[in-house]
Amino acid sequence: MVFIFIVAMMAAMVVGTLIWRGMARPDSRRPDGRRPARPERARAVAPDDDPEFLRRLGEQLRSEGEDPPARR
Repeated sequence: MVFIFIVAMMAAMVVGTLIWRGMARPDSRRPDGRRPARPERARAVAPDDDPEFLRRLGEQLRSEGEDPPARR
């Protein structure tokens, strides 16, 4: 009985894999087999790592009469 269950599970995995591969979107490769180049994505910069943001923040605080926080 256990043997039949194991064989049935293996068959279900094979059939499931074939269906999954068949339903997947077509490969985006070129006719020559190469993949198209992906465009570079801009890296997100945290506000406290962005010098331009820190400069504008310091100017804003000075214009409001507050002292900017001290650097560590």
